Amino acid sequence: GQGVDEPLSATGFRQADAAGLFLSNVKFTHVFSSDLLRAKQASTAATILGKNKFCKGLEIKCDARLRERKYGVAEGRPLTDLKAMAKAAGEQCPSFTPSGGETLDEVRERAKDFFEFLCQLAVELEQKGQDMHGAASRSSGTSAEQFVFPWTNHCSEAELSSDNGGASKILDANILVVSHGAYMRNWIGYFVSDLNCTLPTNLTKSQLSSVSPNTGVSHFIIKLENGNLLKPEITCVCLNQDSHL
Repeated sequence: GQGVDEPLSATGFRQADAAGLFLSNVKFTHVFSSDLLRAKQASTAATILGKNKFCKGLEIKCDARLRERKYGVAEGRPLTDLKAMAKAAGEQCPSFTPSGGETLDEVRERAKDFFEFLCQLAVELEQKGQDMHGAASRSSGTSAEQFVFPWTNHCSEAELSSDNGGASKILDANILVVSHGAYMRNWIGYFVSDLNCTLPTNLTKSQLSSVSPNTGVSHFIIKLENGNLLKPEITCVCLNQDSHL
């Protein structure tokens, strides 16, 4: 949750190191992080950037909209306590909301608000690029390879080479977002149910509804045709990837 704001454990730092090495050849244009200690500076986001070959000077922007779900009276207590509270209320996790906690709808609204902010950012970058006389100015000194994620062993050729999966093209924005498990599960749910996100063909329902492992990496390609913020086309290239651990 949000109330117990502790830094990463030694295991957490090792996992962040592994994620950083895994993503070390990806040139990010922006980095956003939850403002909780375990995600922001001196933790996951900073550790990932510290391993990156292209992004060491990039600013990490912290955003409270990326915080973990608030669990109210259950924060700082074992998951078994939360499950017991849900059972006593005649409900099940994760839909159960403890006293003082956030509902799933409230978490999703935060995620929706942040995603729309990212889309607006991407559109503004594209417009700025056009003002600077096109992609040549925007991509100066940047090779396409720096934008390619290391998914070769985890995706089909079709997913990586399709029109939707333009991973090898110069992108207007290539954004790293560092957040938390329950929050991201809600965000992905919003992508799938509200925005009709295209999913990998081999993804199961249980994988879709599961919480990401620590430093699990998910990769989404967002297309905003003609700057249309209302109809983003979203392709999930990879979900909760943890081969680096």
